[in-house]
Parts: sequence; C-alpha cells; structure tokens
Amino acid sequence: MEYVIIGNSTAGIAAAESIRKLDQAGSITILSDEAFPTYGRPLISYFLLGKTDAAHMNYRPADFYRKNNIRTMFSVRAEHIDTAKKQVLLQGGKKVKYDKLLVATGSRPFVPPMEGLDKNEYFTFMTYADALALEKQLAPEKNVLIVGAGLIGLKCLEGIADRVGKVTVVDMAPHILPSILDDYGASIIQEQLEKHGAEFYLSDSVASFEKGVAHLKSGATVPFDILVVAAGVRPNVELVKEAGGKVGRGILTNDRQETSLKDVYAAGDCTESYDITCGQSRILALLPNAQFQGSCAGTNMAGGEAHFTNAVPMNAIGFFGSHVLTAGSYFGDTYVEKEGETYKKLFFDGDKLNGFILIDLPERAGIYTSLLRNQTSLSEVDFEALKKDPGLLAFSEAFREQKLARKV
Repeated sequence: MEYVIIGNSTAGIAAAESIRKLDQAGSITILSDEAFPTYGRPLISYFLLGKTDAAHMNYRPADFYRKNNIRTMFSVRAEHIDTAKKQVLLQGGKKVKYDKLLVATGSRPFVPPMEGLDKNEYFTFMTYADALALEKQLAPEKNVLIVGAGLIGLKCLEGIADRVGKVTVVDMAPHILPSILDDYGASIIQEQLEKHGAEFYLSDSVASFEKGVAHLKSGATVPFDILVVAAGVRPNVELVKEAGGKVGRGILTNDRQETSLKDVYAAGDCTESYDITCGQSRILALLPNAQFQGSCAGTNMAGGEAHFTNAVPMNAIGFFGSHVLTAGSYFGDTYVEKEGETYKKLFFDGDKLNGFILIDLPERAGIYTSLLRNQTSLSEVDFEALKKDPGLLAFSEAFREQKLARKV
C-alpha cells in the first residue's frame, strides 16, 4: 500500500502515526513545501521571545521519520492531483503515486489589498521560516507595525515586543482577538500587552502606504521600520478543488475525513468541520481539531474504522504569562465572574453549555470542555455548582465513576 500525505504539520503527522499503528509494511511518503522536519508551529513566537531554541522546536523526535519508516520530501510543492492515474504531480514535473492520499495542506496568510503595500517589504507570521526571516530584522531601535490584532498578529507582538523599540497594531475590529474574546476579556489582554509598549489603533485600518509610513483611515500616521501583515488566513483548497473535489470555504469531507474524490482524504486547517456547539459546518483552524482529524483519516486510510463527530472550537493561548482558554460558541444566557485580571464567562441555553471564556482561570477547564465535547445534558449535573467550581462532585456518582474509569 502506497500512502502519500501532503503536509508535514499536526494533521499529517497524526495520520502517519495512525497508519503505522495498523500497517507496518505500507510505504508512507510525506510531501512538504517547507524545508524543516515537523515543528511546533505555536512555538515560533516563543522562539523569537527566547523561551525556546531551534533544538526544541521539533514536534517529534529527530528520529521520528526513520523509526516509522517514513519517506520525506521537503521543499517540494504539490501542484496537481491526478485521480485517474492516482498520482501527485510536483513542481518541476516529478510524480508520486498513491493508493491512499491525504491532503493536509493547511492555510496561507491572507494579505488584503492595500494601496502602496508594494512600496514596502513585509513579513507574515505563520511558519518557522517566517520567524527566522523576521528575526534578522529585529533591533532595539526599530519600530514595528502589525496589521491585524487576531491570534497570529498578537503572538507575533509577544515574540518581538521586548526586542524592538515599539510595536503598533492596527485592526478594523473594535477590540483585539475578536474571534475568541468579548469586549471585557479583550480589554484585560490589551492592557497586559500595553504594559510591554504596544500601541493599538482599533476600529481603524490602513488607507494607504508610503515607504515606511502607514496612513490610517482615521487620519493617523504610523511610521515603521518593519511591517508584518497578519490579517487572517485562507485554507489551501486548490489541489482538491482543481481535481474536481467538493469544497466550500474549506475542503468538504465526511466524518471519516474522506473527500468526494475516491481514496483522497483531507484533514487540518484546509478542511471544514461540523461544529457540534452551533450545528454548522465551519473552518476550525485549531491544533486539537487537526490532531483528531489526522488521526481519524490515517486510521481509515489503513483499513481501520474511525469517525470524527465532535469537533469543538477551542483555543489555549498565552501572552506574557497570562492564560486565555476559550471554547464553543457564544450564544444563549451567560454567567460571568470578574476579579482583577481573571475572567470567566459561560454561555448556555436550554439543556447544554454552548461555550466559555476563561482568562487566568485554567483550573478545571477540562470539565467545561468535557461538557461541550460530550454534549452533556445539564440536567445530569449540578450546573449551579459547576458555574462557580467546575469539579467532578457536581456530577452524578454514576457519571463520576464512568469518567474516572476512563481516566478523564
């Protein structure tokens, strides 16, 4: 059996590991347009921050590919899937045959059209190569402009804030981290970032650039020495789309991670998932989701039987020691606790928990996550107790015995 995996990050690695559990003899080839062995993508900001180094960036041990008998092809770009001949055409004309193919191509930076952008060199911040390129330009006297106050832009800010003169962030949203935080939660994190010298222009955007200067729609002018564009991402769906596969915003799959193309699977940030907390198909560009999808795909590629049916949006992210944990969807009634720089907000309606925001309250977050992922009926728990103290004692004795037996 010839297994080919396009993508060398979380989903691709999880798939390879699942394949090897069921098939020790089949050939596995991983194709990657990056030059590096698999690394922890969330670590790139900590690399710039100095909290990790190149030796500790690895997502798997250095002998991972050898021990699992995986052939790797780095710095190669897959350009076309020929489903009739069951082969992947690479840039340069080389072809790789497959029996089962996984597309785990992730996403790419979205660079919005901005007048005068071409007058400036700019950086993105999604890969290890991006971090290495940016690091070469950092210096204490330089000012940095980041376009985008989402997860990627603010992790970049964390990585460089103490290595440059000043960081300015511009975003058209009314508050930072608009995809995961509400106004109050965002204000806590923004204040912490401002302590490291960051300046924010929110509900604003770049009208035009000159060389080294951004003119904002508000009329403000922001000079800079380094420009980072972190305005969002777009899923890499082209390989499947051009081969005739079904795509929406992301690649469409069933719960076995099969695409509409025979023997072609997809997993990770390039796909859509059915979000059980809101009942909609969405792109969930999240590491846990990629892990679950990749593992599911690999199992099925190797002849096993696996289904991924409980996708939940989850984020665990930190900034200068603070911890932000969010999950689910934000609708329904709310329960709120505020104390200093800690914040808890639960969203619920009917008989279920829909989502939560926790800032510097990581204790027992797993309980809330379990309620979401298992769609636990709130009638089975003492939800009034869980609002304040998410402990197992709020569950029925039978439920506790079941969870403890599973070591959850």
